[in-house]
Amino acid sequence: MDLLNYAFMQRALLAAVLVGITAPAVGIYLVQRRQALMGDGIGHVAMTGVGLGFLLSWSPVWMATLVSVVGAVLMELIRWYGKARGDIALAMLFYGGMAGGVMFINLAPTGSNASLTSYLFGSLSTVSEADVTAISLLAAFVMLVTIGLRRQLFAVSQDEEFARVTGLPVRFLNLLTAVTAAVTVTVAMRVVGLLLVSALMVVPVAAAQTLSRSFAATFAIAVAIGVGVTIGGTVTSYYQDVPPGATIVLLTIAAFIALTVLATPLARRRARVPAAAQPAPDLTECTVPTGRKPPGQVGV
Repeated sequence: MDLLNYAFMQRALLAAVLVGITAPAVGIYLVQRRQALMGDGIGHVAMTGVGLGFLLSWSPVWMATLVSVVGAVLMELIRWYGKARGDIALAMLFYGGMAGGVMFINLAPTGSNASLTSYLFGSLSTVSEADVTAISLLAAFVMLVTIGLRRQLFAVSQDEEFARVTGLPVRFLNLLTAVTAAVTVTVAMRVVGLLLVSALMVVPVAAAQTLSRSFAATFAIAVAIGVGVTIGGTVTSYYQDVPPGATIVLLTIAAFIALTVLATPLARRRARVPAAAQPAPDLTECTVPTGRKPPGQVGV
C-alpha cells in the first residue's frame, strides 16, 4: 500500500485506529444511559476550545480537551440541578460553545474559518506529530477508565438507584463518564470532526447490539466495527479524495444497516427454536379424575 510511504498517512491511520477504539468504548455507556447525543453537545462546546487554542497560540487539541471537560462537568451539574429549565441551559451551553469557537478563531491572528472547518469535519492531512502524541495520551486515559472501571460504570449506567444502594459513588462515576466522553470527543475531532464524532460513539454500539445482548460481546464487536470503519474511511478518503469524517460516518451507518438486515432472520430463528423445543404440558396431571375427590377434601 503506497499510502504507508507518506508520513501524514501513517499519522492519520494511527489516529484513526485510536479513534475507532475509544469512541465506541465510551459510547456503550452513553447508549446504556440514554445519552446518545451527549457527544454532539460536547462537540459544540469543544469548538470554543479550538478557537481559544488559535487565539492564545496554544495547542487546539489540549485547549479543546480542557474546555470540553469543563463543559461536560457543567452538563452533568445541569442534569442534576437543572430540573424543568435544564434543557434551556443546555441549549445555551451548546450554541454558546459554537458561537464562541467562531468568534475566537476569527479574532486569532493565524485563525480562519477554513482552520475551524478542519476541526468540524476532520482533516487527515493536518494531523501533526504533536496531535498524534496528544491523541495517544488521551486515548490511553479513555481506555484505562472504560476497561478498568467497566463493572462500576455498567452498574451506574443500568440503574443509578441500585448502584447507589450498593455503595458505589454514583455522582463521581457520572462525572467521570462525562469527562471521559469529553476527552473522546477531542481524540476524534482530527479524524471525524466535532460535528460527526457522536455518530462514531453511538452507531457502532447500536450495530453491535443487533448481534449480541452481552455487555462484553457488545463492547468487543462495537470496537471492532469502530476500528474497521475508521481504517476503511481513512483509506477511502486517500484514494478517492473525499472527506474522511463523512466517509467514516457513512461507512458506520452502512455497517449498522447490513448487520441489522443479517441479524433479523437470525433473531427470529433463535426465537422459534426454544418455542419448538419446549414440551407440551401434560394436562392429565392438572385434572381430577371424575368421581374421585382430591386428597384432603371433605365430602358434603
